Amino acid sequence: MNVITRLRHSPVNKPPPGQVRIIGGTLRGSKLPVPDMPGLRPSGDRARETLFNWLQHEVAGKRALDLFAGAGALGFEAASRGAAEVVLLERDGLLAQSLRDSVCRLKADAVRVEYADAMNWLARPPESRFDLAFLDPPFQANLWGAAAQALSPWLADEAWVY
Repeated sequence: MNVITRLRHSPVNKPPPGQVRIIGGTLRGSKLPVPDMPGLRPSGDRARETLFNWLQHEVAGKRALDLFAGAGALGFEAASRGAAEVVLLERDGLLAQSLRDSVCRLKADAVRVEYADAMNWLARPPESRFDLAFLDPPFQANLWGAAAQALSPWLADEAWVY
């Protein structure tokens, strides 16, 4: 397993931006709504650009999993850059519906949204393996270790985890 460490290490105490834009790929410039919700802090443009520059040869044709999708910036960025399948997990019903609306609006056929708690979803036996996983739980939830451990059986041998 290849691990990319986080590009931001602490929460920023400013309100969400209202929308984030997809940086590259076929959906470049498209905007994703970011509702004003406690704890929702999507990865910024610069962090996503750096991350996907590192992953540029690891995304196309691969399966990606965004465990705590939120606004969906990481998952939609992977889909925009050619991921064959992207699964977004979101436990908040309003956010999950917003993600589904974005899938339809952007015609992002590679993206599948599941309204589910990531930890419960990972507790199931793996259906198939993922080549790329985005592990960015809410800071206050303290789920890093448990989520990483639960994710392990779902990963392909040469998977990348952010």
